[in-house]
Amino acid sequence: MIKQLKLKDYILIDELCANFDKGLNIITGETGAGKSIIINAIDLVFSSRVSKDVIKTGCDKASIEITLENTKHDLSGLFEANGIDDLGQEIIITKEITQNAVRSRINGTLVNQELLKNLRALFVDIHSQHQTYTFLQPLYHINLLDSYAKDVYGQQLILYKEKFKEYEDYIKLLNEAKNVATATESQIDFLKFQINEIEEANIQSETEDEELTKELEVLENAEKLKELTGGAYWAINGDDGSILEALAKIKTDLSKAESFDPKLEDLNSQFIDAVENLKDVSSSLRDYSQNLDNDTQRLNDIQERLFLIDKLKRKYGGTLENVLKSYENFREELSQIEFSTQNIENLENKISQQRDNLLKIAGEISEHRKNYAQVLSVLIQDKLAVLELPKARFEIQIKNKDLSSNGIDNVEFLISTNISEDLKPLAKVASGGEISRVMLAIKSIFAQNDEIDTVIFDEIDTGISGKATQSVADEMVELSKSHQIFVITHQAIIASKADKHFYVRKSQQDQTKVEVYVLTGDNRIKAIAELAGGTINEQSIEFAKSLIS
Repeated sequence: MIKQLKLKDYILIDELCANFDKGLNIITGETGAGKSIIINAIDLVFSSRVSKDVIKTGCDKASIEITLENTKHDLSGLFEANGIDDLGQEIIITKEITQNAVRSRINGTLVNQELLKNLRALFVDIHSQHQTYTFLQPLYHINLLDSYAKDVYGQQLILYKEKFKEYEDYIKLLNEAKNVATATESQIDFLKFQINEIEEANIQSETEDEELTKELEVLENAEKLKELTGGAYWAINGDDGSILEALAKIKTDLSKAESFDPKLEDLNSQFIDAVENLKDVSSSLRDYSQNLDNDTQRLNDIQERLFLIDKLKRKYGGTLENVLKSYENFREELSQIEFSTQNIENLENKISQQRDNLLKIAGEISEHRKNYAQVLSVLIQDKLAVLELPKARFEIQIKNKDLSSNGIDNVEFLISTNISEDLKPLAKVASGGEISRVMLAIKSIFAQNDEIDTVIFDEIDTGISGKATQSVADEMVELSKSHQIFVITHQAIIASKADKHFYVRKSQQDQTKVEVYVLTGDNRIKAIAELAGGTINEQSIEFAKSLIS
C-alpha cells in the first residue's frame, strides 16, 4: 500500500508530505481546489510521459516521492538483478522532473520505465474518467475477462500468443517468398543468360584486361622491338669495333696499371664486374631478340579477348571487378528465386500445421472464456443490484471470429438497466451515474481476484445520489476491508465513511497555492456538512454528525 506521498515544487504545491493509512482514504475539497493533483502525482511517478509543465512556476525542478509498503510480493530477485537496495517491506520511488530531463529512482537507484511499469501493476490500480472511457470500448473487454480468469487459462493464452507470433512470422516469410518467386519466366531466363555470358568469358582475374593490354602492345611492336634489341646486342658484342672489343683493350691497360700501383686493384675489379654484367645484358638482349616472334595468331586472339572483355565491362559496371560482382549478384538472385519457389510449399505446410494448432488452443481458451464470462456476468449483475441497480441485466457476449493475437473470440459487455430494454453495448446504454456503478462493480470484483493493495477512484460518484450514493459508500467500505482505497468525492455520505479524511484547499493571495490537510473532529464534521448542504449551518452540522455516528 501507499504509506506516504511527498511533493516539492509540483504544479501549485510548494511542499507536501501526506501520510496514508490502510482502509478508506477520502479526499474532498471545493471544485477546482486541486484534489486530483494528489492522484495525478501518484499516477505520474509510475508514468513514462512526464511534462515539464508540472514544475511549479519559477522553480527549476519538481520532485515526487512515494513510499510503498510491500507485504505480499517477493521482489528480492528483481531488485538484485537491477542493483537496487532491498529495504525490507519499504520501497521508496522518486521522480525528479527538470526542464531537460526526468529521472526515476527506486531506493535511490536510477531505474528505467519498464521496472516502474512492473511495480505499478503489482501495487496500484487507478480508476479515472479516462479509464472509464477505456472500459466502455469493446476492444478492452476481452482483456478484462482474460485478466479475471488468468489463473485458469492465463498460461495457455501466453503460449497461444507466442505461437501466433510464430504463425505471423511464417506468413510474413511466405509473402516475401511469393514476392521473390513472382519473377517472370523471361526474368529468370535473362538472369541465366547474364550468368552464362559471364561464366563463358572465363575471366581469369580482375586485372586480366590490363595484363592483356600490355601483351598486345608488345606483339603490335614486335618488329621494332626485334630491331632495337638486336641492334643493341651487336653494338655490345659485334665482330668488329664492338663495345666489348674496346673494353677488352681497356681491361688490358688497367691490369698493367695495377701492376705499377696496387691502389688500382679495386677499380680494376669493379671494371671487370661491369664488363661481366654487360656480357650478361648482351646475352639477354640476344635471347630476347631471337625469341621475339611476330605471332599474328596470338595478336588476333588477344584483340578478340579484349573486345569480349570490353563488351562485358560496358554491360556490367565498367571494370572487371564490377563484372565479377555482378556475376555473384545474379547468382544470388537466381538462387533466392529458386529457393523461394521450393520454400513456398514448405512454408505453406508449416502455416497450415500452425493454424490447426492455434485453432485447437484458441478453441480451448474460448471454452474457458465462455464459462468464465457466465461467472463474471453473474457476479457483476449481483454487484449492480447491491449498487441500487436491481433491474440491471449484465451479459458478456462472446462471438467467434478468425484467428487473431487474442484467439478466436470477440468479447463485448452488454447491459440493460431497465427491465423493458434489451441488452445493448455498455457504451450506448448507461448514464453517467450508471457507468460509475458499473465501473465500481467491475473494480470491486477484480480487486477481490488480484493482489493489488491500493485502488484509487477519481470521482467514481459522478451522476449518483440518494440510495445509489449510500450503496456506493457501503461498497467502498466493504472493499476497504481488504484493500487500501483512495476516493475523490463530492458526496457527504461517501466522505463520512473515511478512515482518514484529506481536505484540499486552494488559496490565492500573492500567488496561488494548494494545501492538503488531514481533517479530524469538528473540522471533519464541518467539511462533511458543507458537502451535504453547500453551507455550514445547524441542520447540515447535525446531518454530518448523523452520518459519522
